[in-house]
Amino acid sequence: MAGVAEGGGSETYKQNGYHRESMSCDTAGVPGDVPLEGRLNLFALVIYVPAPLGEFLDGLRRELVPHYNPHAHVSVLPPRPLAVEWSEASAQVRALTDGWNPFEIELTQVAVFPVTDVVYIELGAGATELRRMHAAMNRSVLDFVEPYTYHPHLTLAQEIRHEDVGRVRDLAVARWREYGGPRRFRAERAVLVQNTLNNCWIDLAEYALGAVAVR
Repeated sequence: MAGVAEGGGSETYKQNGYHRESMSCDTAGVPGDVPLEGRLNLFALVIYVPAPLGEFLDGLRRELVPHYNPHAHVSVLPPRPLAVEWSEASAQVRALTDGWNPFEIELTQVAVFPVTDVVYIELGAGATELRRMHAAMNRSVLDFVEPYTYHPHLTLAQEIRHEDVGRVRDLAVARWREYGGPRRFRAERAVLVQNTLNNCWIDLAEYALGAVAVR
């Protein structure tokens, strides 16, 4: 994920993407292992990309920027602080996702955000639905004035030297062209995540899209 997933990143919210070590909630619905003092007031809402596409993208990102340990995703809400407990924000997310039908997301071509040199994959199908979801979510306790217009995408590389951008982009284009697997996936679940002091993101809660049938 780019620093702020909309226009290519922000120096305020540097990060290296959601790590595969992200954790699930325990049976009480409370994330374990990371103490409260180790967590930052920085939250995001994402849709993870399932295998086999997600596995390919994780491998590609590690090839492009070897020190990453990512978990391929598309952001619905880029990182933001909360003025309330995360459980209150979670309730707002659940109220919206319960009535939101699952939808298809298609990954199209490799591109670069010119301001921040973030290398990413554009979205075709599903981009409009993600903009609708972002607009519906980005209000009330989740409201945040984002530094860039929301631009649905999937980040491949960020925080790289400007002189390396062309090389990284060309390698990403070549690998994406060689990939023979599916380039679409069904968005069925969203996950609220929180950043930590060691820049690892933990899963706080998962929401099934359309858990309550829309009439």
